[in-house]
Amino acid sequence: MDHFLTFTIIGLVTGALYAVAASGLVVTYTTSGIFNFAHGAFGMFAAFVYWQLRVQWHWPAPIALVAVLLVLAPLFGAAVERVIIRGLWNVSEVTKLIVSISLLFGVYQAANIFFSPTVGRNMPGFFAGNSIDLGVYQMSWHEGITIAAAIVTAIALRFLLFGTRSGVAMRAVVDDRDLSRLNGGRPDRSAMLSWAIGSSLAALAGILLAGSQGTLAHIPLTLLVINAYGAAMFGRLRSLPLTFLGAVLIGLAQSYAVGYLSLDTPLNSIAGLHLTTGLSLNGLRAAIPIITLFVVLLFLPPLKVRAGAQLKSREIIPSPGPRRWLIGTVLLAGSAYAFATIWSGLRTFQMGQGLALGIVMLSLVPLIGYAGQISLAPMAFAGIGAIVMGGWGGHGTPFGLVAAVVVTAAVGALVALPAIRLRGLYLALATAAFAVLMDQLVFNQNAIIPNGNLAVGRLDIFGFSFDSDRAHLVLIGVVFGLVATLIVWMRDRPFGRRLLAMKSSDAACVTLGVNLATTKLQVFTLSAGIAGLGGALYGAQLNSISPPTFQFLTGLPIVLFAVIGGIAAVGGALFGGVIYALTYLIIPDVYPGLTNLLILGPALAGISLGRNPNGAVNETARSIKALLAERRAAAAAKAAGVAAPSDLDVMGLDGFTDADRVALDRATGLDTEPLYGPLRAPTGAREVLARG
Repeated sequence: MDHFLTFTIIGLVTGALYAVAASGLVVTYTTSGIFNFAHGAFGMFAAFVYWQLRVQWHWPAPIALVAVLLVLAPLFGAAVERVIIRGLWNVSEVTKLIVSISLLFGVYQAANIFFSPTVGRNMPGFFAGNSIDLGVYQMSWHEGITIAAAIVTAIALRFLLFGTRSGVAMRAVVDDRDLSRLNGGRPDRSAMLSWAIGSSLAALAGILLAGSQGTLAHIPLTLLVINAYGAAMFGRLRSLPLTFLGAVLIGLAQSYAVGYLSLDTPLNSIAGLHLTTGLSLNGLRAAIPIITLFVVLLFLPPLKVRAGAQLKSREIIPSPGPRRWLIGTVLLAGSAYAFATIWSGLRTFQMGQGLALGIVMLSLVPLIGYAGQISLAPMAFAGIGAIVMGGWGGHGTPFGLVAAVVVTAAVGALVALPAIRLRGLYLALATAAFAVLMDQLVFNQNAIIPNGNLAVGRLDIFGFSFDSDRAHLVLIGVVFGLVATLIVWMRDRPFGRRLLAMKSSDAACVTLGVNLATTKLQVFTLSAGIAGLGGALYGAQLNSISPPTFQFLTGLPIVLFAVIGGIAAVGGALFGGVIYALTYLIIPDVYPGLTNLLILGPALAGISLGRNPNGAVNETARSIKALLAERRAAAAAKAAGVAAPSDLDVMGLDGFTDADRVALDRATGLDTEPLYGPLRAPTGAREVLARG
């Protein structure tokens, strides 16, 4: 009985910690509609700031706490809402998630810049050395303060939301933002207040966790919020009482697993199948919150298809045609050969890494770009492909590459089976949970990656070896081009059109008899297979892989670079792969002083997606086409003796009307509407352009 009570108390402490973190998530989501993936990063950064004030600068603990929890953290949260989050109204769910993930990555990298991970930092708990004798357990004062903080948080939030005018206004924003504004409410102010409170709660959770662990570490503190996901989802991101209940249940389950679940003996067989090397189950305890999240997502009521008017999307999905990309494959292979000839050695090796990751980014084009189904686990699938290539590919046999695609596609289908009933945020959380589970239960297995290192051989086809960096870079370029051609070809086929229709309106698809579940399963399988192919070639490029190679946080830049390049364009994946090689590998190696600036680049670019959802490749192509079309129109108008519209005309500021545009089209034989568009309301009458 004493044993049970001891682990119950420990579980309540852990649950209290999760409750504080999850409550901040719920508060920000319910008032802004944005799930703050950066919540854990906020807490991590705040814990480091508190350490700087308390330990490094020797501030008294109460003053340091007031400075962090009541000044710095709320100001930071309010600034994030005002500058970033407020601009995300009426954008797609994918864009909201990507901006939030970019914020996570940006804060995480900023913490690495300001607080070097190579420096050890000890974080003393509150009133270290003092404890409370509970008879069966000596509870430290820090643990008691953690429980008290959760109780105070619950009471304070209850009073705020139901006993104050500001809280009532926040709840009104949740129910109907527009109606709240019509009745004199100020939803923007309420959202800013909620983000300030959420940031403060994240800081409190980070400080409490750091004090309980005794040390500061970037990744565990950042991933704190993932353990709180399950509690937040238990309350459906709306109910604070259910959120606290879920946090307590997760904390107790994790504690009882430590006390009663014996995992020291490796698993030597599965369903009667004998394993040559036993599987370690030690990571199962740490994975319990993630498993809980996955289970909660599975038992959520099915999301109903939503009908209604669709907002006009600003996103562009280009269709370059497969013939263009077949030519592009030849050009890409030639460019790879030329690059490897001019910059042989290390630079070729680094560019090969970027191009291989570009294939992983290609896997997101049909999934996110065409189908609108977000996944945060591309590197997890890439890791499976690399492991299969290393374990079955032998010394680079083609069988290993084929097996990597087939096995990864099969795993993708299995993951998709429970996930196809989800969409948007819930789907992103499910794939994030899968990625973290792979980190904790698969990639760290000695049976899978022996002694933390698995050799991956490069291909040897028909006696031709791709062992050299030049040959392997050309091979990766050819594979990229062929996969890109396949995706572009698929876009205009019936399957591709179903994906585009599903992204545009799932209600319309159901009305027309499209089976959404089957379509989602197919695109997830396809995406996973492409990611496995990219992962196999990436592992072969590195020559060996280790567990950190495919960590969840390592994979986030892959998603960001793909979206920054243009998630609906295969050229965006090429852009992302090349930029990854330049910003993460080549330029920092040549100019070390630019390293800190470059690693923040993807996060800053991802945060700006709310204003430009099409990515760099699409926007550049549009600008070039518009410039060329304008020059052709001006030249044709000049040849016809007609004055071309000026920039002021196009803006509707110089009286250039729709009739003027039509007259220009008749005189020149051009269609200028794609260039000038439907003009604003005429500012005045003008004589129709004279014909030459």
